[in-house]
This record gives sequence, C-alpha cells and structure tokens, in this order.
Amino acid sequence: MIDDIKKDAASRMQKCVDVLKQALTKLRTGRANTALLEHVRVDYYGTETPLSQVSSVVVEDARTILITPWEKNMVQAIEKAIMVANLGLNPNTAGTSIRINLPPLTEERRRDLIKVVKSETEQARVAIRNVRRDANQDVKELGKEKLITGDEEKEAEGAIQKLTDQFVAKADEVMAAKEKELLAV
Repeated sequence: MIDDIKKDAASRMQKCVDVLKQALTKLRTGRANTALLEHVRVDYYGTETPLSQVSSVVVEDARTILITPWEKNMVQAIEKAIMVANLGLNPNTAGTSIRINLPPLTEERRRDLIKVVKSETEQARVAIRNVRRDANQDVKELGKEKLITGDEEKEAEGAIQKLTDQFVAKADEVMAAKEKELLAV
C-alpha cells in the first residue's frame, strides 16, 4: 500500500517536471526552435489546425525557422496565424515558403524571460508539494484505519519528503539550464 502511494507520487511529480520542461521550450531564446510555433493554429478551410499539420516547420540555421506549406494557397493563412499568435515574430514570404528570422535578444528581454522561467519553476515546485501533501494524506488515512503502524507512517512520510526533494532539485536543474541558455550570447 505504501509502495503504491510512493510510486503514484513519484509518477505525478515527474509529470510536474515534464510540464515545466514543456513550458520552458516555448520561451524564445537566442536560437531558433520549432517549439516556438507549436501552439500556432492556422485556419485550414474553416478549421483551426496546428501549424505542423499544414506545413513543414524546420530550423534552417541558428536564427531562422523555415515553414513550407503543404498547399501553396496556405501561405497567406499561415502568415496571418503567426502574426495573430502575437509572438513578436515577422514572417517573410519568399514564393511558397515562409522564413522567420529571430532577432537577437536584448539584455532587458533576457532578464524578463528569466523572471518568467523562475515563475514557471515556482509553479512546478508548488505542484510537486501538492503531490506530497496528497501522498501524506493517503498515508495518514492508512494510519487512521490501523492498516499501518505509527512508525511505518513516519517512515513513509520521510520517504515521500525525500522524493519531493529529488523532484524539486530536478525542477531547479531545468531552471538553471534554461537560465544559462538565455544568458548565453
């Protein structure tokens, strides 16, 4: 029973770290990254469709993303969708392909992005602590129902705390890596 609670807590905490990683990939650093455009939706014959389903999105070089629509008539719709997404990116159309040049980040913008990274990381830490709270409540329930002894309850809470510390450290590692990436010129 205690092992099941610990396994469940560990998997939920890992999901919190994964969500943090996913959120941070959407932040623009100095390098081109196709993840910047993952949430862009294009009006494809009246249906909001992800950009990746109507075109090829690739990183051409360190500061350029190349978008090649599957259909030639989609160029205007893709261009409009990128502008509407409010990413601060200017698409340049060249025939049937669209290039997005990423300007270098200013020092002020880098500082703002680091604040966003820290905020996202704090949200992940809170989510991990909430998982800890739920797991501890489950352990206390087992103690109240006399299914485990008081010593086992304390031991389980200690193990859950160790798990929490491990996953908070993982979240901090993700944050540190993203900060380093943002500060690299």
